[in-house]
Amino acid sequence: MLALLVLSISALAACGGPPPQRVAIPKADIADKQRISYRTVELREVSLPSYAAAEEIYIADESGLLNSREGLLWADDPSRAITLEISRHLAQVTGAQVASEPWPFEDRAQATVEIRVEDILAQSDGTFRLAGQYFVSTETGRDRARLFDLSVPIDGMDTVAGIAQARGQAVRNLVVEIARSGLR
Repeated sequence: MLALLVLSISALAACGGPPPQRVAIPKADIADKQRISYRTVELREVSLPSYAAAEEIYIADESGLLNSREGLLWADDPSRAITLEISRHLAQVTGAQVASEPWPFEDRAQATVEIRVEDILAQSDGTFRLAGQYFVSTETGRDRARLFDLSVPIDGMDTVAGIAQARGQAVRNLVVEIARSGLR
């Protein structure tokens, strides 16, 4: 009986195909530097649409339907990964003390950034689109809300590496936009 169970499990494992591959976003420094009006900035967890919050990598086809890349998953939970990526890049760009929520320091942050993403997706036209709205609230009451709609060309549309590179660049472009327009 045990031998039959082992054979059955082995047969099922063989039918399952290869395990999914995980795709990481390449880490890159940002050369742009931007002075801002705040020494400390808290970043709330980035809100993503449901398809983007999933591990699957989606691409929009010509008709606008979203299709996942079979066997390919993002390396980390997308919301967590993008939040940490933006936090790191904001610190690099601004030189400010930046941390994602929960705020780990005793004194409150001088500014809080909240990002709500509407679209974050490879498009069939060879671009990667990142669109939504961000909000900056400050201790001085200079609160603001801004829309963003960024597109980055995908180098190698048919490769996951090209999509990952474009996603990373779109997020870096958003960080520069927030530093220039939201935190000055």
